[in-house]
Amino acid sequence: MTDLETRAPGRDGALRRAAPALLGYAAVRALGLLALALWSAARDKSAYTLLTARWDSLWYTRVAELGYGYEVRLPNGDVHSNLAFFPLLPWLERLGAAVSPLSYADAGFVVSLLASLAAAWGIFAVAEHVYGRRAGVCAVLLWAVLPVGIVQSMAYSESLFTALAAWSLYAVLTGRWVTAGTLAALAGLTRPVGLAVAAAVWVAAITACVRSRSEAVPDGAHGPERAPGEGARRVLGMLLAPLGAAGYVLWVGHRTGRGPLGYLDVQAGWRNGFDGGLAFARFTAEKFTSFPSALAGVGLVVGVALLVRLYVACVRQRQPLALLVYAGLVALLALCASSYFGSKPRLLLPAFPLLLPLALALARLRTSRSALVVGSVAVASAAYGAFWLNGSGPP
Repeated sequence: MTDLETRAPGRDGALRRAAPALLGYAAVRALGLLALALWSAARDKSAYTLLTARWDSLWYTRVAELGYGYEVRLPNGDVHSNLAFFPLLPWLERLGAAVSPLSYADAGFVVSLLASLAAAWGIFAVAEHVYGRRAGVCAVLLWAVLPVGIVQSMAYSESLFTALAAWSLYAVLTGRWVTAGTLAALAGLTRPVGLAVAAAVWVAAITACVRSRSEAVPDGAHGPERAPGEGARRVLGMLLAPLGAAGYVLWVGHRTGRGPLGYLDVQAGWRNGFDGGLAFARFTAEKFTSFPSALAGVGLVVGVALLVRLYVACVRQRQPLALLVYAGLVALLALCASSYFGSKPRLLLPAFPLLLPLALALARLRTSRSALVVGSVAVASAAYGAFWLNGSGPP
């Protein structure tokens, strides 16, 4: 992917190496849940309901319970169809309810909790592979303390998707092409942005193919040793990667009778689409027409500028191409979608490679200083998450 020298850790001791990151992640999430419980109790609300039975969580449980076909027609003519929600999380909720006494909502909560730990481990594995163990721990902690990190504990699909994406990218970095393609296909069954994972697999595989050909030695000389069948496994991984997203989109088109573009019609019913960021730009510009909304406008501009700067830093640090493609596409799709603008921070949660420059900077600090930084931000994140879910919250 790049000429950056990396080395994958052996399987033995992998969990032990990741343990500090996972324990730190669990502690941050426990703090967030505690803050939410206390804040919700003070407002006479149920924290568990906010995590499992509000907003998109309800749509996922309805898919698990009733299947597809449910829709809500709004007075303005919009049609909100549950076909907009990809099926892997509802399938897992249905499985959890079938093999245990859990309700669909309970199963969704358990899936998200387990998936968030798997995502944290995957982020650690990627960051450790590229920058070392200390940076891996810092990357996980930074992902945990994001302002909207409470979503990682909700019965939403962000944690499940991030886990599949992170481990698919790790498989790419370590040359496990069939595993990478399989996980990318599952990510494509989780969220539409799963296509970003498939694109990362494709770009990395093509780059590896070109590199292997350029390293070929003529005249019968011996070139670099390669595992038998590596090319075939690479092609198989490429073929598998887009199957999840493509399969679901085509199925929706068939079910709605609108052909390959039927899923776009379903999203249009939610006023979702891709307009290159024009709607978001207009939304931001409108903030500057009055005060104090202008402060929110400044915050939006600063936030987008920070994302761009982080991506430039990723490029300058010569991250593996798969990470650059994945993070770039996730950020692009989030910022350039014409959907509900309050959801954009949540949609950016899976773009964890953008945190790696910050993780490197944090890893260079003394342990006491980095712990102070992470602890302070964790408290602020927990308070914000509790305030947010008891107020406007996602969708």
